[in-house]
This record gives sequence, structure tokens and C-alpha cells, in this order.
Amino acid sequence: MKVIFFLVFLVFLILAGCGNQPMKPTDEKSREESFTPVSPFKTKILAIARAEWVYFGQQNVVYQEAGESIPHVGFWEDDDVAHIYRVNRYWQAVGRPGITGKDCQQPWSAAFISWVMSAAGVPEEQFPPASAHWVYLTKIISKSARPYRSFVPRAIKEYKPQPGDLICASRRFLTLPFIPDPTQVVLLEDTRIHCDIVLERKGQTLEAIGGNVRNSVSKSILTLDQDGYLQPTPGRAWFLVIENRL
Repeated sequence: MKVIFFLVFLVFLILAGCGNQPMKPTDEKSREESFTPVSPFKTKILAIARAEWVYFGQQNVVYQEAGESIPHVGFWEDDDVAHIYRVNRYWQAVGRPGITGKDCQQPWSAAFISWVMSAAGVPEEQFPPASAHWVYLTKIISKSARPYRSFVPRAIKEYKPQPGDLICASRRFLTLPFIPDPTQVVLLEDTRIHCDIVLERKGQTLEAIGGNVRNSVSKSILTLDQDGYLQPTPGRAWFLVIENRL
């Protein structure tokens, strides 16, 4: 009788243990659900942009409400022969091989973005190289309603930027209206715009890499709003995200 009672008690303990397995913490579950894998195409774009940032000495530019700071200064466009002609490589991607890093008055951020996309193998039909951001933005937005587009314009308060996307700002420190209608792209013509490639998101911090940012290929560090959306700052009047669907 004692043996039978012991066996019943033992079975009860085993069943009780199985019914009380520790549950995975909800925060870990939410992290897994929110993780968005980066495609091989985007991985190549990000790797190329990061390599150029390293080549230019890993300069960081931090944008905050209080202003802008450069906690780490890298190599500038005209520091030496190597970087002077590195900038020339970007200009070659947009058909202007006569310009180098010595031509400091020539903004080369659009040439940098165009070179990165070309080096990553992005077809020109999807991302047309251009020496000015407004030129390729106009073409991308005007064709955004067509099926199978790889780059799609998104409003900064309706879409949270992801690695591989482009974030764009007005260089005149005035917030431009989002252009949702392809027929309104004429409003962007001859507008001074700057765009960066989103590298990584860490909570409310967004990191992006761009060319001709304080005379170098720099990593810009931004603070997103409490909901995770891009917000304009005194140093960068962000107004548009180009979603990368590659």
C-alpha cells in the first residue's frame, strides 16, 4: 500500500512540474516579433556604405534639439591624395569624372549615394544615378505608383525608417511638404536636399551614413520621437523617407 501511495505521489510531482514550465519573457518575445531581417541586397548596400565610412576615419555627427556636435572627426575630402580621389570615384558614378575632393564647393552627397547603389548592383532603372538628390528623388517619386518598384516615398510620420532606407532633409533648414502625388514632384526641382542611408536603429536612436556630411563620409546619429518616427532637428530638416524594398 505504501508503495502504491509513493508511486501516485511521484506521478503527481512530475505532472505538476510539467505544468509549471517557465514562460519566455514577453519582452524577449516582442523583440523577436519586431526583428526584421535585412535582405542580401540591403546587406551589400550597408556593407559598402560602412566601408566608406571606415575609409574616411569613422567621423560621427550627432544631431540633437540643442544643436550639432562632432565627437569624432575623420578624414576630410581634401585632406590627402587618397581621399581627394576617393571623392572623384563617386563623381564618376554620375558622369562627372573631372571633379575631385579638391572641388570643395561641389556638394557630393548625391554622387556618394549614387555610387553606393551602383556598387551594390542596384539597377539604374530602379535607382537612377544623379549629381543632385532632387533629380533621383523626382524620378523615384514620379514612378512610385508603378508595380514592383524597389524604392517608395513615405511620410516621416507614417513610416519608421529601416536599415537600407534613405532619409532626406532640406538643406535650407525649412521643412518641405511630403510629396505623395507624383504629379507634384515639380515642387522638388532645383531644391537643395541631403539624403543619408539608414544603417541601424537602436531604440530611439537612428544611425545613418552619408557623403559630404561635414566634409567627410560621416555617420549621423539622430534621436527618433517617442513613437520611433523621424523628426526634424535644427541641423537637419527631415521631411521624407525612401523605403527600400529590395
